[in-house]
Amino acid sequence: MDSTAEIMHIIASPHELMERRRFLATGALTMGTLVLTSLCDRRTFAATTHRYKLAPESVLPADIRRAPDDVREAYRFAIANRDTLRYIPCYCGCGADGHTSNASCYIKDDSTPEKLLFDRMSLG
Repeated sequence: MDSTAEIMHIIASPHELMERRRFLATGALTMGTLVLTSLCDRRTFAATTHRYKLAPESVLPADIRRAPDDVREAYRFAIANRDTLRYIPCYCGCGADGHTSNASCYIKDDSTPEKLLFDRMSLG
């Protein structure tokens, strides 16, 4: 085989190059779709399965139990994680109301685990 024939044998034809590109593009799109589908499924799953501690809904007063789901969940989270929320500053500007931390937006500072005193500010 002469050198020109060898070079032509090694170099792919334009048609072969297009087929390789199409194969690679299809593979990349397939992998991207699988990754995105996996991420979307995790987000949906995470939204329905809590990975954090919540107090039982039964400890909430009647008016808070009638609030939207996300509001009830915030109160339940505040009860179960009050010690953590005490280290997070209040971000809604309610310091004038005596709130000392994010926990104060849901549970009054002078309440005890045995006698919870709820702040209704987060009801809206």
